[in-house]
Amino acid sequence: MNFFERQAQARRSTTRLVVLFALAVAGIVLAVDLVVLATAGPKPGLLVFATLATLGIIGLGSLYRISSLGAGGEAVATQLGGVAVAEDTTDPQLRRLRNVVEEMSIASGVPVPKIYVLEHEAGINAFAAGYSPSDAAVAVTRGALERLNRDELQGVIAHEFSHVLNGDMRLNIRLMGILFGILMLGLIGRRILAHSYGIRGRGAMGILAAALVALLIGYVGLFFGRMIKAGISRSREVLADASAVQFTRQSSGLAGALKKIAGLQEGSQLAQRGDAEEVSHMLFGDGVGLSGLFATHPPILQRIQALEPGFRPEQVERLRAQWRAAPPNGLEEDVQLGIAAHRGSVLPGAADEFDLTPPMVSAQVAHPRDDDYRRADALVTALPEVLRVLARERDATMPLLLALLLDGDAEVRRRQHQEVASRLGARIADRTAHLRESQLRALHPMQRLPLAALAFPVLRLRPRPDLDTFLDTMHAVVHADDHVSLFEYCLGRLLETQVRESLDPARHASFGRRKAGSVKQEFATMLAVVAHAGHADPAEAKRAYLAGLQRVLPRDHLPYAPPANGVLALDAAWEPLDRLDPLAKQVLVEAVTAAAMHDGRVSVAEAELLRTICGVLHCPLPPMLERG
Repeated sequence: MNFFERQAQARRSTTRLVVLFALAVAGIVLAVDLVVLATAGPKPGLLVFATLATLGIIGLGSLYRISSLGAGGEAVATQLGGVAVAEDTTDPQLRRLRNVVEEMSIASGVPVPKIYVLEHEAGINAFAAGYSPSDAAVAVTRGALERLNRDELQGVIAHEFSHVLNGDMRLNIRLMGILFGILMLGLIGRRILAHSYGIRGRGAMGILAAALVALLIGYVGLFFGRMIKAGISRSREVLADASAVQFTRQSSGLAGALKKIAGLQEGSQLAQRGDAEEVSHMLFGDGVGLSGLFATHPPILQRIQALEPGFRPEQVERLRAQWRAAPPNGLEEDVQLGIAAHRGSVLPGAADEFDLTPPMVSAQVAHPRDDDYRRADALVTALPEVLRVLARERDATMPLLLALLLDGDAEVRRRQHQEVASRLGARIADRTAHLRESQLRALHPMQRLPLAALAFPVLRLRPRPDLDTFLDTMHAVVHADDHVSLFEYCLGRLLETQVRESLDPARHASFGRRKAGSVKQEFATMLAVVAHAGHADPAEAKRAYLAGLQRVLPRDHLPYAPPANGVLALDAAWEPLDRLDPLAKQVLVEAVTAAAMHDGRVSVAEAELLRTICGVLHCPLPPMLERG
């Protein structure tokens, strides 16, 4: 199952969630109505009131919880006591975690998520939360940092990244909101009973009885809630384990983490059981001890055996005995086993070309394979140290990102300097120009987007007015002359998409449902832009356009018409294309690739264009395409 199929399955799971929620609500309403019938007799008016009141409580509860989670992954992480990991941390465990997350992010072609650590949790666990990759947060327990070596930590983070990429995060965060509504009656009853000791008078018994009934009916909601979570979560966890192995190209790391959960006394249990219950479906391992029909994860032994078929239960007992005597230390294991970050991959030359096929590119979308992780590490390592430092400095991220967009023509750069100075001040404008001349002129084209990915987590920490001003400045820089290059446009658009989504994550939480036939003109526009950009000869560009169109709309005859405003024509196409059904997006990626490679070659610049198009349309592409 590839990325697009998993996105489609996640969309179907959302529909299934709505159906199950409706059934759960019906069950709770029925329970309330039965209580009313038993106590007051068949009074239609009272039954209607009880039904409407119950629906109102559930609906308002769900709306309140969904609203409280509007900030995305950060809200979930802080609820569980997560502490943000600083970009310049010197803690060796946190530095290792940040390195792994950054490399994993660049390898999968998504922005680096916010990183949190649950400092007071000794169990081995982790989760990813958010509405989209742009507002994602990854949290890891201190127990995981202390007990896991780098390969094992990499396996856990790869598991969480699969949730980021496959659409599980938005499903999980919606599940939290919906289940809160189902539990509302029970929560109200519990709160009344907790404060009932001071209640006196004739109505006291009636209030207490009503609270007790609400609490009992709440258990109906709890039953349904746990069943819904278990039914949706288990299959997604199996897929996430498989994706993690495919991502890292080795099963020993993930299997090692699962063995430590099975063999250590703390396991994966979280100390904050109340909060853990609400997020149990998000966790890497079982955080609350649910089992049977209510288990949100497959049995730990079953997960290990899926990775290592020869593993036996008695081996868990041996590990327990071994670790009771000497608990594992992840950093020490790294030294003993010689585990280190991967190094040594070579960047292709700026003039190199790729031998690709459309299925090859669509297969790589958010589906890292072979040595993508090592390549990502090579990209980060090859960045000059000064740029890596600047990407993590709060005051440097804006000029650094703007410097990536500065034009090669001196006159255009002068106008861009004026645009920056008029909005952000002369100091930032001067620093932007200095960074372009001193640090970025020699930057390899394939390092520009990874550098932007490293800077993004720091950028989004700024206040909203600052980000709005930055987006306005970026737009002015890109449009400072009559010619907008593909890279200027795409990097600007990609950054704008990521910043907008991080500011209003809940607005970008829907799965697309549109089919290819409903966006014919947008398909034609994008294919015309790609064909025109990659083929100097108009006749060759037309043939490239038709090759792409044949893949996506084989029965339609849309004439080739290069947009008069060039790449700017894509402005009207992004939103409709982003609303496509996941499987229709797969066809789109293959069609764009067919148009780009019609002349038999794809340059580094065209490859980066493919990657930015995929990023804006939420089909992340790894940093280096497979080369023939």
